[in-house]
Amino acid sequence: MACQLPAEAGTPLSRWSCPELAREAMSRGIASVSASTVRRWLDQDAIKPWQHRSWIFITDPDFRPKAARVLDLYARSWDGEPIGADEYVISADEKTSIQARCRCHPTLAPGQARAMRVNHTYGRGGALAYLAAYDVHHAKVFGRTEARTGIEPFMALVAQVMSQEPYASAKRVFWIADNGSSHRGTKAADRLAAAFPNAVLVHTPVHASWLNQVEIYFSVVQHKVVSPNDFTNLTQVRDRLGDFEDRYNATAQPFQWRFTTSDLDDLLARLDRHTTDHQEESSAAQPD
Repeated sequence: MACQLPAEAGTPLSRWSCPELAREAMSRGIASVSASTVRRWLDQDAIKPWQHRSWIFITDPDFRPKAARVLDLYARSWDGEPIGADEYVISADEKTSIQARCRCHPTLAPGQARAMRVNHTYGRGGALAYLAAYDVHHAKVFGRTEARTGIEPFMALVAQVMSQEPYASAKRVFWIADNGSSHRGTKAADRLAAAFPNAVLVHTPVHASWLNQVEIYFSVVQHKVVSPNDFTNLTQVRDRLGDFEDRYNATAQPFQWRFTTSDLDDLLARLDRHTTDHQEESSAAQPD
């Protein structure tokens, strides 16, 4: 029962809890059990129906070649050839709508047996975007804040990086980006190359931002800088982000990226098997 969706049993729930499973078992006449007993049984089999994870089907027809190019760059190769010491890989993106939420009462520091306390009510002080470019192999972050995202803010980030050494005189600088509107398609690649001839824009597949290493850095920023959000104004947000960037760059090491093209092929093979099995199950369930 716990491995069946509640809706399949005609129960108006999105997911099971132990008390709801105990109640359902009693209503079906299966057994008279307590919620704690159900919890113990499920724990023995590592079944947790109250948890859920989201996922998405691959929709990009060129997913494999696009993903492989990104993974090859992480492994310091391009078109089957090693990239040189004078070539660099930059992972870039925008973190949108970082708000300045001024709490109506001061945040209280943690104490003995007491967590930090943040007032729930706040005043809005506006929002800004944080754009960052991460040098994958040298663990160097270049960031800037903007009032909004768009082509001009993104190109300003590119210029910020490409106007300084060693990138200005590098043989090639590969820019890995997702398919956001600020840097989408061949027009964005042409725009980048026109402004900086040694820059090469490389897109991740559609709906595959998880392949972009700068997202790991943004996750660090979210946990260490933004949450809990308690800023008096946007100036304080900008200062905090800039100071953290300096702090991060002082000790950062490259991410230990372990997902390779071999792992990619294994993943795609598992997805193909899953899709095939699902189609066969659906066909078998159809009435004659």
